[in-house]
Amino acid sequence: MEKTTERVRKPSPRYKVLLHNDPVNSMEYVVTTLRQVVPSLSEQDAIAVMLEAHNTGVGLVIVCDLEPAEFYCETLKGKGLTSTIEPET
Repeated sequence: MEKTTERVRKPSPRYKVLLHNDPVNSMEYVVTTLRQVVPSLSEQDAIAVMLEAHNTGVGLVIVCDLEPAEFYCETLKGKGLTSTIEPET
């Protein structure tokens, strides 16, 4: 009897891109910037993220792999918004 090794692909860890409350920029600017940086966000999704950050201090932008998460975070920072990433738990 031959023994076959079975490979189990472990899913890559996912990361949350977080937007922090921004008392400087207008709500319209934040929504527009979110849509430019994360094209998969609809207008309604971007508004929801902005309102979540505005009302609670932090909003969840997207959950994705590390590389795009870093890209989104750095691009948001480059446009004057405060953003961080953290592992999804």
